Amino acid sequence: MRGRRPAVDLTTRVGSVVLPNPVLTASGTAGYGHELADYLDLDSLGAVVVKSLHAEPWEGNPAPRVHATPAGMLNSVGLQGPGVEVWLTHDLPALAATGARVVASIWGRTVDEFARAAELLADAPPEVVAVEVNASCPNLEDRRALFAHSTVATAAVVDAAAAAGRPRWAKLSPNTPELPEMAAAAVSAGAEAVTVANTLLGMVIDTESRRPLLGAGRGGLSGPAIRPVAVRAVFDTREALPEVPIIGVGGVASAEDAVEFLLAGASAVQVGTATFADPRAPARILRDLGRWCDRRGVAALDELIGVAHG
Repeated sequence: MRGRRPAVDLTTRVGSVVLPNPVLTASGTAGYGHELADYLDLDSLGAVVVKSLHAEPWEGNPAPRVHATPAGMLNSVGLQGPGVEVWLTHDLPALAATGARVVASIWGRTVDEFARAAELLADAPPEVVAVEVNASCPNLEDRRALFAHSTVATAAVVDAAAAAGRPRWAKLSPNTPELPEMAAAAVSAGAEAVTVANTLLGMVIDTESRRPLLGAGRGGLSGPAIRPVAVRAVFDTREALPEVPIIGVGGVASAEDAVEFLLAGASAVQVGTATFADPRAPARILRDLGRWCDRRGVAALDELIGVAHG
């Protein structure tokens, strides 16, 4: 068994994008892509989803930005980044050289800013196979920018991202009880898939200073603590929109976690917080997913996707 390639066909389809397997990195946790290249073969993953990019350089939130929790992490980085043009020139070439399939994540404070970021990606090389429209980051100072809490705004930013000329995936928020409605709005505006879901809004207070510990006060909770919430969010979205491809994300740290998302209805999963403890986590999860399927006689991924719905 050691060294043998799993017999299972892990190929999956996310809208028009065909991926060799369902294990991706999660935006915001793998930098701009090539940073993980020293730890794993990036071209072995389904795709690398890079940190969200604004049309212009963005400084992000004040420090402290990250705090460990008992079962995860609270972050308030605030979408710091170099901007799309710098990423295309200085970061993407090294990532593309690894052979990885790349998903560019974009964000903005306004619809026009989403459109501008997308326009800048229009001439990106073919290694950029899709654009993830981050309408749901919870750790911006101005939370009116949470487009994923409004069907109209969600549709508007997804439509604006069409300027990239690539398949669009809408990254949605678990912080709204109307998640399926947001997913439907994204699809109606042209999204081929939805990423479910982003972090949960949280806070930690320093008991000595008696003040919020993070520089921006609130932050996004990720890691195993949110996995049951994310699985429920995927299940609800699949139940409401059975034909819409879903990328599940939230606390995936093992092959069993990935399978749980697949059974709930995801066609692919993203691995995020787990990479901080183990940069090789995506490769390990992919390897173990193949072994899990082999042991249970699963021949193809389609035998798992959405099965929990009966």
